[in-house]
Amino acid sequence: MSSENAGDSGTGSDSRPVVYDLAPDCTVDDVEVNNYYHAVVNGVVDYGVFVDISDNVSGLVHESNLNGSYDVEDRLIVELENVRENGDLAFVAADPDDYETVTVDHEPERTAIEDLRTGEDVHLEGAVVQIKQTGGPTIFHVSDESGIVACAAFEEAGVRAHPEVELDDLVRVGGSVEEHDGATQIEVNSMTPLVDDQAEAARERRDAALDERAEPHEVEPLIEWPAFDKLRADLAEVARLLRRTVLEGRPIRVRHHADGDGMCASLPVQLALENYIEAVHTDPDAPRHLFKRLPSKAPFYEMEDVTRDLNFALEGQARHGQKLPFLLMLDNGSTEEDVPAYQNLAHYDMPIAVVDHHHPDPEAVNHLLDAHVNPYLYDEDYRITTGMMCVELARMIDPSVTDELRHVPAVAGLSDRSKAEAMSDFVDLAEAEGYDRDKLLDMGEALDYAAHWLRYSDGESFVNDVLNVGCDDEERHEELVEFLSTRAERDVQRQLDAVESHVDHERLDSGAHLYRIDLDNFAHRFTYPAPGKTTGKLHDNKVTETGEPVITIGYGPDFAVLRSDGVRLDIPQMVAELNEEVVGGGVNGGGHLVVGSIKFVKGMREEVIDSLVQKMADADLDEDLSSTPTLND
Repeated sequence: MSSENAGDSGTGSDSRPVVYDLAPDCTVDDVEVNNYYHAVVNGVVDYGVFVDISDNVSGLVHESNLNGSYDVEDRLIVELENVRENGDLAFVAADPDDYETVTVDHEPERTAIEDLRTGEDVHLEGAVVQIKQTGGPTIFHVSDESGIVACAAFEEAGVRAHPEVELDDLVRVGGSVEEHDGATQIEVNSMTPLVDDQAEAARERRDAALDERAEPHEVEPLIEWPAFDKLRADLAEVARLLRRTVLEGRPIRVRHHADGDGMCASLPVQLALENYIEAVHTDPDAPRHLFKRLPSKAPFYEMEDVTRDLNFALEGQARHGQKLPFLLMLDNGSTEEDVPAYQNLAHYDMPIAVVDHHHPDPEAVNHLLDAHVNPYLYDEDYRITTGMMCVELARMIDPSVTDELRHVPAVAGLSDRSKAEAMSDFVDLAEAEGYDRDKLLDMGEALDYAAHWLRYSDGESFVNDVLNVGCDDEERHEELVEFLSTRAERDVQRQLDAVESHVDHERLDSGAHLYRIDLDNFAHRFTYPAPGKTTGKLHDNKVTETGEPVITIGYGPDFAVLRSDGVRLDIPQMVAELNEEVVGGGVNGGGHLVVGSIKFVKGMREEVIDSLVQKMADADLDEDLSSTPTLND
């Protein structure tokens, strides 16, 4: 029996007898022998009267236990004398003095969403995480400790059922379990918002359970790497946030850099999250509705991208009754250039997490983020690529993806030219899975090539087939990688052949070689490879040719791409200095310490490039050229 004021043996808190007034939906489970109840006569027979003490609980008062005559609808107080073996209830008419009435609400046995079975009548409690009005019923998505299920309530066609229920309300739902379009669905008979102590108790119970379920899996690292171990706690926190987001029914939107490392970062996370979404929701289509992955051309969150994302999120909220999504930034998002986009999102309820290996500006971005993982925050650097980090992140979300991902860190590292000592271990791990070094390089080249032509599209299963993650056709994977990598190699060579005779060379006072190429006038435009890739490939060739420190600048009307080997540069710092020193130059940009890009106003190109070259000429050389990684980001 549910009542705060009920005492032992029907005695109230002030020792007066208690008469219980049952709510209409109370059942026999809510009554006890020897307790008093308010009753209504529903029938009169020769041997007594039948009474109702709720809509579901009735019994007989035998004539020998009556103290007067009664008609239908008369009210009286009865005492439950006995519950017989056949379930019949026997009452005695009672007349307690100076009694206290206590209302009893029915608390039906709750069924967990994970235990729903088609054809059963059930009651469940949970939070409303989505409200969608269709042309017929209103669809409420309800989340309890074990999962999320759609609950269809019908008032009349196209009319909002239960308008008193709002997003995030705790509700008690009663209904029948049915199957609709291949998904489990509750046909709602009753839906009641929980209030006060009931709501608080239900929320505390649900939050505690979700916190426990959101805890990431403890997985053994794929390789032993002390430098990487520093990041594992931060990655586990992001995994916990993402798992909790799925449990709460909130959509997830991923933005990643559109290159090999960005793909190697986003696809494992997508695979793990879609698996987890499917496990939490009773609707098999939930991953398609709740997860979206999109590439970003720039290694930072551009205003064009954030405006599109925010518009999409607000439309989803208006049309589908969804919460605004959780934004996950991969292989971008750590720099001051991201701040305007984050400030735009700060006006809305959109949590943001970043996993990146570009040189960060933590003072600028951290207060705008819910989580930030970056090797620089632990005195490491870009040798730890985002793809490497996100494979571990994916395994913390769903360890079952491990076997599909063992080769991915090697592809990520080779794509980004990581010279980390651990690269040999990652390559060995991939070779044990049947991927030799040449194939890993081809896969990275194929990913870059695919990302270039996909532009702003995620490529759906196409890039999965290239990376062989979530791919069900090994032969197709092999053919795609061979085709795309061959085309990429051909297009790169064509570009290098076109620019070679136009490359300007000079020897700096430091002894470093400086190569400059005007990409606007002497490279094929609007094709593969893009300016960054062209500069990177030219730079790699020059490093191989000279075996000495090399700086390469590829520039256009209002941009420059920078690459360096064997020279101690700090490109983000140089950009900040150029912005102050070249008045009217409008310089901005960044990247890694020795790999980056800048933008400026077209009319100031000569001044910006000259100042940039001077800063590079003043930079110290590394003692060992091989110790400086060359990235292709």
